[in-house]
Amino acid sequence: MRDKDGTTTEGERLFETAEQHRSAYIATKGAVGHVVDYRYLGGYRFSTCLLIETIGRKSGKRRITPLIYGTTGGEVVLVSSHSGAEAHPAWHLNLKAMDQVNIQIAGQAFRCTWRELAGEERAATWHLMAGIYPTYRDYQSRTAREIPIVCLAPGEEIDVLQA
Repeated sequence: MRDKDGTTTEGERLFETAEQHRSAYIATKGAVGHVVDYRYLGGYRFSTCLLIETIGRKSGKRRITPLIYGTTGGEVVLVSSHSGAEAHPAWHLNLKAMDQVNIQIAGQAFRCTWRELAGEERAATWHLMAGIYPTYRDYQSRTAREIPIVCLAPGEEIDVLQA
């Protein structure tokens, strides 16, 4: 979508940036893309990102999405923020239809089980993730939905993700 004056919108720029990020991460097998400068989005210079591979719940198509992550207690933590939109992101909806999911962190990939957090555990983990990426607080203020937090438990190591 373009602004009235024909310039690129913020959403379009973010999508283009995410696609470039995903492509570079995959092409370099994780050598590029694991650490990202997100200061332009209110984050930090050294934010860590992973790739998550889901299967479309409707389309059956394989999807790979770059996401900021944290870790706690040996698990990988993801925030389903969708930049504060009213709907959950597609990767989260697809994940809910899967028992296991594949992720890549830098040059290593894993098959994981997952769970969605609730209650005190969610609250404590939200605090952790808002410290990693402060803009999550802004995203939560934009939406009436409680932004889900997902924990992934890495299991079997697998080959890095391919395009």
